Amino acid sequence: MAATRILSIIGRKNAGKTTLTVALARELARRGERVMTIKHGHHPADVDREGSDSWRHFREGPAERVLLATPDLRVLFERTPDEYDPIALARRYLADADLVLAEGYKRAPLPKIEVYRPSLGAPPLYDPDSPEASQWAAIVTDDLDFHADCKVVRFQDTMWLQLLATLTQERAQAIEA
Repeated sequence: MAATRILSIIGRKNAGKTTLTVALARELARRGERVMTIKHGHHPADVDREGSDSWRHFREGPAERVLLATPDLRVLFERTPDEYDPIALARRYLADADLVLAEGYKRAPLPKIEVYRPSLGAPPLYDPDSPEASQWAAIVTDDLDFHADCKVVRFQDTMWLQLLATLTQERAQAIEA
């Protein structure tokens, strides 16, 4: 069995990271890859209704983990120290994936695809003078004049998503067991 591989999708707020992550996951799954994703958040997620049985199991009981199991969905609630290391999270929860797309984690030592939109009024995260510049697999942008030392893919390009999927397959980093 091949090792699970991981790549991060990064960019400024409202650049289109989630849209790209979902589209890329769909294209990679179409190619036969078993794709899983991690979404980095800066605030606690509230994914359960107050007063529901699962909410009570987790909020009122001392359980470290609660697994909500329905006929076609599993949700794990877990009390754990902050763990923002996407490699550790993928190793723990997503080890049976072919590819993990980690949305966010711009500071993690992972290969990256950046979504850059100049209309947001901020420069790209990519800095060619940074020691981390080699981590960028590509930058996808709608700026026709943007150039970088890494691959630049434009949303206007024919087959841009297929090109990014191929780059993901080529550049994703293997996760060591």
